This record gives sequence, structure tokens and C-alpha cells, in this order.
Amino acid sequence: MAEEIQVAIIEDDNEIRQLMTLIIDGSPGYICKHSYSSCEMAMDNLKKSPPHVVLMDIDLPGMSGIEGVKCLKDELPEIDCLMLTVQDDDDSIFNSICVGATGYLLKDTSPTEILKAIEEVHNGGSPMTASIARRIISSFKPEKGTILSGREVEILRHLCDGENYKVIAEKLHISGHTVRSHFKNIYKKLHVSTRAEAVRKAISDKLI
Repeated sequence: MAEEIQVAIIEDDNEIRQLMTLIIDGSPGYICKHSYSSCEMAMDNLKKSPPHVVLMDIDLPGMSGIEGVKCLKDELPEIDCLMLTVQDDDDSIFNSICVGATGYLLKDTSPTEILKAIEEVHNGGSPMTASIARRIISSFKPEKGTILSGREVEILRHLCDGENYKVIAEKLHISGHTVRSHFKNIYKKLHVSTRAEAVRKAISDKLI
């Protein structure tokens, strides 16, 4: 029999905390090991008896959930912290990830999806609400001085997917000659001379 995923909940809203406890304990393969209304109440016990996954709110009394994640990851780096919050602003998202949160869900996520996210994060994934994932992707802009057009970025994405000139031309409904012209411009702007170099540059410079 597979080991149950042990979960701790840190949430100051009593109704939400109790509901999440019921959902987790009522689902095969999961158990709510701890439940607290603040990070301060949770810290000592979590260090003594760490769970696999912590469901963490952000807007908490006293220490914020972001501060709580940092403290937990400093002491217990093996714990996975999954944010469950109403906060969808850029600062909350990126600060959470920067201090060590492994996933980020909004509170309108369904119970079924929350359980899936807990399992995913326990298995090494980084689950995120779709709108949050889009915010993160859209934040990756070309470095200053590397100005690619929208079409060039689109072609670069296809290139990174391993597609050739013909496939890219068909997907974008343009001629092969046009695709080659775009490639020449991309190579020139990125200061590369091969497809492999362009892909490495795109990934390292977060151009896509």
C-alpha cells in the first residue's frame, strides 16, 4: 500500500481550514497531519514532526505565509510548500517562488484540483493555477538590447520545440523563404550561427 501523503495546513480562516482538513482526511492516500491558524503556532511542531506538504495561506496574522515558507525551507528544505491564497498580484507570486514555494494555487481552485496539486508537488511537480502560470510566463521578457519581434519570438518557440523550416512555415501559414529570413534576423540579434546556439540562448536569456 502506498504511503499516505502527510499534509499540514496553515490558514487563519477557521471555515476554510476545517473544510480543507475534512477534504484531505476524507480522501484515500492523504492525511492532514497538522492544522494551524498562524505560522508562529506551526513552526515548532512542524520542525519536530514534518509533513510532506504544507498548504500555506499568505495573508496571515503575524508572520506572513511568504515569511513562513522561507523559515520552513531554511530549516526543513525537504518540505514542499504549496501556496493556497487569494493573492494573485505579481509580488506575492514571485516572492513566494523566490523563498521556496513549490506551487501556487488560488483559493477558487476546486477540492479535486487541490488534491491533485498536493500529489503533484509531492511527486516533484510544481502545480499552479492556470492564470498564475500565464502571469509567470508573460513576465519573461527579452534582455535589454535583445529586441525580437513578436513573429521572431513565435518562430523561436517553434525552433525550441525541434521543428524544421517546413513545419514552422506550415503552422504559421507563411513561406519557407519568410521563415529563413526570420531565422537570419534571429541569429543576427542573438549573435549565434546555429539552431543549437539559438535554442541555448533563448533558454538561458529567457526569451521565450
